[in-house]
Amino acid sequence: MLVPRPAKGPYAGDVTPQLAWQWVQAEEAVLVDVRTDAEREWVGFVPGAKTVAWKQWPGMAMSDSFDAGVADAAQGKKLVLLCRSGVRSIAAAKRATELGLEAYNILEGFEGDPDENAQRGNRGGWRFHGLPWRQN
Repeated sequence: MLVPRPAKGPYAGDVTPQLAWQWVQAEEAVLVDVRTDAEREWVGFVPGAKTVAWKQWPGMAMSDSFDAGVADAAQGKKLVLLCRSGVRSIAAAKRATELGLEAYNILEGFEGDPDENAQRGNRGGWRFHGLPWRQN
């Protein structure tokens, strides 16, 4: 049985991509993709995920609409937050928690860590584990 890991900071915890997907399928959680619009467009996205960018391209400036967007996405459920590698989603989970939401970071992110050739997608991540995703 998959269980969440306690957080290393002020948010609910860290979950594997598989556990996050189980929660979403059971309607226990809402999946929120916090990557930039460009990342979702070029790299791929999870169908049905709420899209609330933590930062936006160019310049990776903080998104003015994050707070309202993540609060609206929650719909009274816990949140599982997804970014490229599981780093930005930690910061986003901390902010969502400050807003009074139950927020979890998805470990490994959408693409996972780079391999020995500095390429993502070969060492963990949402796509690596065969979870639903699409590309435009």
